[in-house]
Amino acid sequence: METIYLGIIIFLFLLAIFDLFVGVSNDAVNFLNSAIGAKAASFRTIIVIAAIGIFCGATMSNGMMEIARHGIFRPEAFYFNELMCIFLAVMVTDVVLLDIFNTLGMPTSTTVSMVFELLGGTFALALVKIASGGDVLTFAELLNTEKALTVILGIFLSVAVAFFFGSLVQYLSRILFTFNYKTKLKWTIGLFGGIAVTAIIYFMLIKGVKDASFMTAELKLWVKENTVLIVSGCFVFFTVLMQLLHWCKINVFRVVVLLGTFALAMAFAGNDLVNFVGVPLAGLASYSDFMANGNADASGYFMRALNEPARTPFLFLFLSGVIMVIALFTSKKARNVIKTSVDLSRQEEGNEMFGSSAIARSLVRFSTSLNNTLSRVLPEGVKHWLNRRFNKDEAIIANGAAFDLVRASVNLVLAGLLIALGTSMKLPLSTTYVAFMVAMGSSLADRAWGRESAVFRVTGVLSVIGGWFITAGAAFIICFLVTLIMFYGGIAAMLIMIGVAVLMLINSNKRYRKKLKSEKEDELFQCILYAKDKKEIWSLLRRHVSENLVKVLGFASAIYLQMTDGFIHEDLKSLRKAVAVTDEEKDKLKKIRRKETLGMRRIERNVAIEKNTWFHLGSNSSEQLMYCLKRICEPCKEHVDNNFNPLPVKSAAEFIPVRDELIALLQQTREIISAGQYAQAEQTLAEGENLKVKLSTLHKLQIERMQEENGSVKLSLVYLNLLQESQELVSILRHMLRASRKFQES
Repeated sequence: METIYLGIIIFLFLLAIFDLFVGVSNDAVNFLNSAIGAKAASFRTIIVIAAIGIFCGATMSNGMMEIARHGIFRPEAFYFNELMCIFLAVMVTDVVLLDIFNTLGMPTSTTVSMVFELLGGTFALALVKIASGGDVLTFAELLNTEKALTVILGIFLSVAVAFFFGSLVQYLSRILFTFNYKTKLKWTIGLFGGIAVTAIIYFMLIKGVKDASFMTAELKLWVKENTVLIVSGCFVFFTVLMQLLHWCKINVFRVVVLLGTFALAMAFAGNDLVNFVGVPLAGLASYSDFMANGNADASGYFMRALNEPARTPFLFLFLSGVIMVIALFTSKKARNVIKTSVDLSRQEEGNEMFGSSAIARSLVRFSTSLNNTLSRVLPEGVKHWLNRRFNKDEAIIANGAAFDLVRASVNLVLAGLLIALGTSMKLPLSTTYVAFMVAMGSSLADRAWGRESAVFRVTGVLSVIGGWFITAGAAFIICFLVTLIMFYGGIAAMLIMIGVAVLMLINSNKRYRKKLKSEKEDELFQCILYAKDKKEIWSLLRRHVSENLVKVLGFASAIYLQMTDGFIHEDLKSLRKAVAVTDEEKDKLKKIRRKETLGMRRIERNVAIEKNTWFHLGSNSSEQLMYCLKRICEPCKEHVDNNFNPLPVKSAAEFIPVRDELIALLQQTREIISAGQYAQAEQTLAEGENLKVKLSTLHKLQIERMQEENGSVKLSLVYLNLLQESQELVSILRHMLRASRKFQES
């Protein structure tokens, strides 16, 4: 039995390694969002600075490990086998849950995950112990519900406080510096830099290193007693230093952003390391105590030893730091989560990955009405002055950046300051929630949420906040169920659940690779969005439009064949799939058209005026192609689903050769657009005209049969619709080819 439990401990540490990877992938957004969004330095430099901060924070981490040992449950009330069951269930649930969020590109809280997983597992066994009778124990004697309530309170506090102050401070900062901030730095930059760096130092003292292994009780007391002196001295020193750096032509905002990135990374590693390795270390401590004192009675030995203070060996901290640094450098999912946060706070319109929700639309309408009311009250002089301070045409944004260095500085400084103040006042503010909501508040204050993008941004923010609450509920419920399965199923159930978790992770990574493959076109759009040279933008946009038309035509030829075969052979499953994928493609095309329209706004004006008509004709043709395919498929699916008469063999024999010609025409058009060789366009257009005549002949032939034969009216209507929409398909194809040729011409 001891060997089995040793195997479980080893597996817990293997899961901890994976948990470190997925945890860093999710929480990297906390400290990388601002620096990457503002292009404060090269991506590699930012990662290196963050990695140093993570390594320092991990190796100095110490006091937070008690949360996993006795922060949620009362260890003296649980046997060794019960706690091992809880620990394994927590790690299995945590790894799978965080990996799902990373795959979706949604930032979530690792603290919330761990706390509610421990709470769910403990609650499950508490119910079992109370239901079994024996020693009369209450829930208060078995688990600590106060911690869970503290975390829930932290969600509300973090969201409200961070968003409000993010909006307020960024609004005041923008009024002070404007978007053309380089002309307003003569004396204000020293003061701003002094305040910013002092706030970061204060944050590092209070949150970053207060629980570090080298911080003795005497040193903590000295820092506490001399906090005002330390802060005042730092303010004077760094104000002078930042002013001198400015006179030496060094960008102070860049210094603030990189220093803030380091501070947040260090605090994240120091305080959140427990979320990843706290449970395995608690399991190891339990196993060591059981082997020394348990007398091989796993179901009769209480784990009072976990009430003792945690003593984490330095080797574990060092290895954790190394793994976290490797994860930061190698994780593609980390960049996916960062992209979500950056896109939601982008200064200009960008790739709005979230759709529109009813709540978001209501909030935007209310905000617009409120803004109009305030606008009517404000004097014209004040409005004119504010509009000059918020003139986005003067924005100094680095090539490829989502926002400027002023906002990046505010994000990092304010997030660090709020977390430090919350910690000193014992308010349960979440690092993830504060960092994200400050970024959202500052983007709102910067007028980044325009009429064209506000509803998408609000939907995105609400989706992320909803995800935080879902994390808590999902973590509790899943771990509750997994714990019960493992407890009653014993070792066999534990092994099965481990296998299920491994399979889920493998499938999750397969789905993620497919998602990355399907999002390849976004890389080209990012180049269009960030490029400064208008000729380069035009060249990239032509390529993007051409590649998109090629994909649309490839999809249309494949799905048209699937639809018609499904109708002729009465394949209901195939028709249902065709309807579903056509709807997906239609929605995707709307997003692509929006992206390309943004690209059209960035090219030279005379080119845009000349090419806009052909661009929109091509885009309309793509969308009409999808609507046409849907109008073909839905009646065919309904006909087959109702088990009505099939298409007669004679009619099918007449239609299939014409159908194959249409598919060949689609492929031919696709090859012309793909190669950019339009010499054969006239021949293809002529073939399309001939094909329309053939479809018209079949149409007349079927009408004659309706008059002469006693056939199925329902079948005739569906077949006539198929022929008519096929004709429309050819017409759309001809418009698309003509539009593409005119658009691509130099």
